Amino acid sequence: MINKRLYMDVHAIQVLPPSNINRDDTGSPKTAQYGGVRRARVSSQAWKRAMRSYFHENSLEVGVGVRTKDIVSYVAEKVVSLAPEMDYDIAFKEAETALNNAGISTAKDHKAKALFFMGDRQAEMLAKAIVNGEHTKNDKDKLQQILNDNPEIDIALFGRMVADDPKLNTDAVCQVAHAISTHAVQTEFDYYTAMDDLSPEDQAGAGMLGNIEYNSSTLYRYANISVHEFIKMLGDEASTIAACKLFIEAFSNSMPTGKINTFANQTLPSFVMVTLREDRPVNLVSAFEQPVQVKAGSGYVNKSIEKLMAEYEKTGKFVDTPLGNFYLDVTGQSGDEAGEICDNLKNLLEKVGHKIEGCLKDAGDLN
Repeated sequence: MINKRLYMDVHAIQVLPPSNINRDDTGSPKTAQYGGVRRARVSSQAWKRAMRSYFHENSLEVGVGVRTKDIVSYVAEKVVSLAPEMDYDIAFKEAETALNNAGISTAKDHKAKALFFMGDRQAEMLAKAIVNGEHTKNDKDKLQQILNDNPEIDIALFGRMVADDPKLNTDAVCQVAHAISTHAVQTEFDYYTAMDDLSPEDQAGAGMLGNIEYNSSTLYRYANISVHEFIKMLGDEASTIAACKLFIEAFSNSMPTGKINTFANQTLPSFVMVTLREDRPVNLVSAFEQPVQVKAGSGYVNKSIEKLMAEYEKTGKFVDTPLGNFYLDVTGQSGDEAGEICDNLKNLLEKVGHKIEGCLKDAGDLN
């Protein structure tokens, strides 16, 4: 077995107009201090949730999991589908027994005490064990093996933490950074009023009023996948390549939904770059430690892309030459010195997919 590693870095520059897609506990847009100034911030959790939703809506070649407290009924439905003759109440009781014996605690309402991440194949295998009567306390190791094997792509990508029993934890093969603006931002306020349609004509004033905080920004977004670990978890080369392509697509097209009806901030990235490395992943956020500053009316996108590509070139002083670098630049300002320019997202996905396939063949069995 050849000891090889393969990492996939995904970078994006994306403009957000006035918006509040990720709020803190006071309703304010999340921010962060970086390089001595306040930046707009979108948490990794918010964008991972958006990507998982994209997986559910658009995945045809790969499966996705479900994260829920209502896990007992989820498994019980699988049991009934395998054994239609079994009464649902009995299936529900046996499903809860199996989950408890696997180390997952349930409350008085028969729901898990915490959200549990389970794949469809895992639920089906657990249901099969229940039908076969292999779900007693003596079967704990087997039940846990079922819940650890055959993870769906979002479980493999983002991991699973189970406080009840660490043996059910799944290490994530993907890291997603908090997106931050490439420049300093200031929070603004929208004062709004709502009129009462049935208010008497002689009654002046609004029926409701309030404030919404927002900001606008040009974001740098970053994520990476340990492809060599991903293929071990999925157990199939074709599924891994399809999942990597789906991840890039979801990373590019997804959007957290906070206040989206209010601001309609349905934007797409201006720049996406995918880099394949065999030594280590590299986050290029250091390009923006000194915030982008531009003349009034110039905008931040072009300067942000320019600084990102300059930082990419600097990494060559520390890390190995990438196995491949592919990027999509809708501004048209990037040359092909640093990698292969792609005409559109579909073209980018095809090129990355072919390159990953070639890397896997060259490496043999990745370790």
